[in-house]
Amino acid sequence: MQYSERLRKLSTYLFLKIEQRKKELLKKGVEVIDFGVGDPDLPTPKNIISAMRKAVEKSQNHHYPLGTGLPAFKEAIAQWYQKRFSVSLNPEKEVLVLIGSKEGLGHLPLAFLNKGGIALIPEPAYPVYQAGTILSGGIPFFLSLREGNNFLPDLKAIPSNIARKAKILFLNYPNNPTASVANKEFFEKVVKFAKKYKIIVAHDNPYSEIYYEEKPMSFLQIPGAKEMGVEFGSLSKTYNMTGWRIGWACGSAEILKGLAKIKGNIDSGTFLAIQEAGIEALNGPQEATEEIRRTYEERRDILFSGLKKEGWQSHKPSATFYLWAKTPVGYTSEKMASILLEKAGILATPGSGFGPSGEGYLRFSLTLNKERIKEAVERLRKISL
Repeated sequence: MQYSERLRKLSTYLFLKIEQRKKELLKKGVEVIDFGVGDPDLPTPKNIISAMRKAVEKSQNHHYPLGTGLPAFKEAIAQWYQKRFSVSLNPEKEVLVLIGSKEGLGHLPLAFLNKGGIALIPEPAYPVYQAGTILSGGIPFFLSLREGNNFLPDLKAIPSNIARKAKILFLNYPNNPTASVANKEFFEKVVKFAKKYKIIVAHDNPYSEIYYEEKPMSFLQIPGAKEMGVEFGSLSKTYNMTGWRIGWACGSAEILKGLAKIKGNIDSGTFLAIQEAGIEALNGPQEATEEIRRTYEERRDILFSGLKKEGWQSHKPSATFYLWAKTPVGYTSEKMASILLEKAGILATPGSGFGPSGEGYLRFSLTLNKERIKEAVERLRKISL
C-alpha cells in the first residue's frame, strides 16, 4: 500500500506516540504518573450533562446538523464574546460551529493555501497547525518562540519575501506548550503586520478561561482584527468537554465562508444535542469554571514549588494548565523524558516534540490530582542525575 506524498510528510502524532509508550509500561506493571496529554481529569459540570440528556431525547436532534451551526448556539457564542471580551459578533455571518476547534484549525489551510503556499507557524506549537498546512499542500515557515521574547514570535525577523508569500499566520495565546500570554501591544503588532502583507490571522484561543491572575484577552478585541482574521474557541478546556468535540471559529465573515465551504464538503456538522448542551455551558451558571481554575491553580503551585526545590527552572504559568520546565543541564528533552519515565514512572512531554525551539524543555500537564502531583515530586526527589 502506497501512501500519498502528503501523508508521508506527516510524522506520527506526538501524543499517540506518548500514549503508546505509556501502554507499554503499564503492561510491564509500571505505575505511571501521567503529565502527558492535556486532557482534563475533572468531570463535565452537571448542568451541562443534564442539558445534554434532555437534548438527546429530542428526535429532531438526530438528523443531519447541516449548515454553519444551530442559530441559538451561535447566538450564545456571540453573547458570550460580548460579555467576556466586549467584542460584537454577527452570529449568522461571523460565527461558525466546529467539531472541536482542532478540526477547524486543520481544515482552514485547505480553504486558503494553494500548493506551495506559505503558512507562518510558531514553534514549539500544537502540531495541528503544521499538519493542516502540509495536508493542504502548503509549506510551513516556522517562527521560533524564545524565552527571551516571552515566547512571542518576532514578526520583524520574518523575511519580507516570505511575508509577501504567506497566506496564514497561526497564533495561540495563552500558549500551548509554553503557557505564555500575549498582551494588547503584541496583538496590535499582529494586526498591523497582517494588514501590511494581507495575511489571514488564525488565533487559537482554547485556554482563555484557564487563568490565575489576570484574564487573557481575545485577538478580536484589537481594532481591525476582525477584518484580518478569525479566532478559534472551544468548550473542551473551560468546561472539561474534550471528548464532546465542539468548538467554533469567529471573526471575518469572508474567511469563515471559505472554511464553511470546506466543511460543507467534508463533514455534516456538529451533533445538535451537543450544540444545545453548549448553550447551557455558555449561558448557565459559571461557578464550576471558577472551581476548575482554583483546582488548577493549586496543582500549579504544588508542581512549581516541587520542581523548584529540586533545582528545576520554570516560570510559574499565569494561564493554561501546563508548566513549561527547563531540563537539567546536560540533558536533551527526549533523554530527560526517558529518564523520568524509566526511573520514576513519570510521563512528561519532551519539548522537542512541539518543534526544534522546544528542545531543552519538558511540558507537564496539570490534569491529574494534587496527591499524584505530590507523589511525582517525591519520586523526582529520589532520582540521581
